[in-house]
Amino acid sequence: MLAGLAGGLSEILCIGVYSAVTHSGGFEIARQITASVLPTWADLSIARLSGVVIHLALSVVLAFLCCTVCIEPVARRFGHAGILLSSMVVLVCVWGINFLVILPVINPAFVTLLPFLVTLLSKMLFGLTMGSVFSLGLRNSMPGSFLD
Repeated sequence: MLAGLAGGLSEILCIGVYSAVTHSGGFEIARQITASVLPTWADLSIARLSGVVIHLALSVVLAFLCCTVCIEPVARRFGHAGILLSSMVVLVCVWGINFLVILPVINPAFVTLLPFLVTLLSKMLFGLTMGSVFSLGLRNSMPGSFLD
């Protein structure tokens, strides 16, 4: 759970910094997250807050699935370096599916809010953060494990 929250927050930070530097609409991104998942809520006053909550909830689910299905088996074979690399590779794949397949269908406006490179960088940062937290969690919970 912590790995997902950390990854989701790192993505929010990355997009927030980009939005502040370029004077683009970071709040619109949060609203469009709500529009993608709960379209009828998109114009409500809580749409931005809902977008952040939805993003963080999806981040936790994504991290749980990534860590249990993909990353943990790689970690057993390749250790810490395997965790970081596989975390980033998995999240790049998630980005590709999300931005090239799903979002253009369910919310085309969302895809145009930021340059693809910025969204890819934020997803890679998610992967790096998630992998780092996951690795630390494994190391702390399993002294003498394959990660030492």
